Amino acid sequence: MKSRALACGILAALLVVAPPGLWAADRGDLGQVFESQQLLDHYGNPTSVHAVASTPLVVVAFLGVECPLARLYGPRLNEIHHAYADRGVAIVGVDSNHQDSLTEITAYKTKHQLDFPLLKDVGHRLADALGATRTPEVFVLDEDRQVRYHGRIDDQYGVGFARYDPQRSDLRSAIEDLLAGREVAVPETRAVGCIIGRSRQAAGDAGITFNRDIAPILHQHCAQCHRPGEIGPFPLLTFDDATGWEETILEVVEQNRMPPWNANPQYGHFRNDPRLSAEEIAVLRRWAESGAPQGDPQDFPPLPEFVAGWQIGKPDQVLYMDDQPFDVPAEGVVDYQRFLVDPGWEEDKYIVAAEARPDNREVVHHILAYIIPPGARRTDLRAVLVGYAPGTPPVHYGEDVALHVPAGSKLLFEMHYTPNGRPQRDRSYIGVRFTDKSNVKSLLEGQIAINTRFAIPPGAADHQVTADYRLREDALLLSMTPHMHLRGKSFRYEAFYPDGRSEILLDVPRYDFNWQLKYVLADPKLLPSGTRIRCTAVFDNSERNLVNPDPTQTVHWGDQSWEEMMIGFMDTLVPAR
Repeated sequence: MKSRALACGILAALLVVAPPGLWAADRGDLGQVFESQQLLDHYGNPTSVHAVASTPLVVVAFLGVECPLARLYGPRLNEIHHAYADRGVAIVGVDSNHQDSLTEITAYKTKHQLDFPLLKDVGHRLADALGATRTPEVFVLDEDRQVRYHGRIDDQYGVGFARYDPQRSDLRSAIEDLLAGREVAVPETRAVGCIIGRSRQAAGDAGITFNRDIAPILHQHCAQCHRPGEIGPFPLLTFDDATGWEETILEVVEQNRMPPWNANPQYGHFRNDPRLSAEEIAVLRRWAESGAPQGDPQDFPPLPEFVAGWQIGKPDQVLYMDDQPFDVPAEGVVDYQRFLVDPGWEEDKYIVAAEARPDNREVVHHILAYIIPPGARRTDLRAVLVGYAPGTPPVHYGEDVALHVPAGSKLLFEMHYTPNGRPQRDRSYIGVRFTDKSNVKSLLEGQIAINTRFAIPPGAADHQVTADYRLREDALLLSMTPHMHLRGKSFRYEAFYPDGRSEILLDVPRYDFNWQLKYVLADPKLLPSGTRIRCTAVFDNSERNLVNPDPTQTVHWGDQSWEEMMIGFMDTLVPAR
């Protein structure tokens, strides 16, 4: 069965299987009798699960309007609702999130065209009674309204990965067992998703408040992606944005899943390191544990300002990936899409700035635009013009630093999409700025350490592959970008200098395919001619690798994610020729 990492690590960071957090209720017992609670329908009218579902079997599904996994599984639950409606099974959706309003619940139900009831659990009393902690999380009730199954819907989506199809459809299997009069074969699984946002009373003497202490942290580290129109599944600009997400924020930060950064801090200093400090994490925890108080409105800082238009200034040329938009499906996995574009460059170009812009930020995970020189039979992996990933700045070299592009070159757009629960369309594009050759003092050059001749044996948990690159002239190293696919486990860059010295330039002990991160050095490093860069990649082709498409296969080089790559990208600066 092929599988592939979730295209957006932002989503992956929220798909968690850890035990309930600080304030989650104790998990309900299998066999407990379901006690009905007063709920509200999405119009605000009082109702209950019993009132909307009188069938022999009832599935109570806890959902949240902003949780990315709940967005993906809403349509899946709708399919199950229609498949079993004539067999005495009803689906009832319940939103227990403190932060989700009736208006938002109605919008979620309408947007995803859900035909089953979606109710509001005010005060999360039903979630507390059943011990629900995540969205989505399901409970199957029999005719006596005893809990007979509890856990996930299926195993298609997990922490940092998505399969093309589920290998286990746990909810459907439980329903089939009960309809056949059998005991449920697997009565409990771990729910995967966002933590239900429960309301809490703020401590009267809290020393940490959102307006004074938390907002500056979120604005600095999170708002670039977590703001309206960006790929973050919910905004984190104001107190109203953050309330209800305290526990999830703390969890993903303390487990180093957010902000995304995989470099070992023992080696190198990087200009784009987004991590929170230990002190900032401690402040977040103290705020959450004290009930998440808002504080004095006068302490709230100005909202961060983001450039709405081109960050490189007005481009000299704008190039779209295709004449028509690409249709992104509502769910599942979309492998890389590639589009060849002729920019009409009949003379050599010297590019001083480039910016890739997603047309639909909700589903574009990343963009790479490669330069294809005249007569090239394959993509030159060294020739990346510009890329985009959430939070990644555009390329602006300076007015005397340029990327040289030969006349007649074409561009290859490589697009990576993340389905978000609704069909979408995208037509992304890039902008470039040029200069005359006479203005150029330094050239940006891409280099790679690459190995295409490897074979990763079936079941191998620590298969090592190496590649070397030797500099033929002095150069300044600006950045490094390791690249593997789903079996990638770790990656390291080492420099071996002509005088016999060596050092580790970058160490990524836990490689994550979800995040194609470029590690930009805080200070460019001079690499003398003759320096050898060795890249060491480790692959995990075992069953322990949950994103492994097939641990029984020998894996070779290939473009698709169920194949593998081993590339150490580098950006260097050399004198103009």
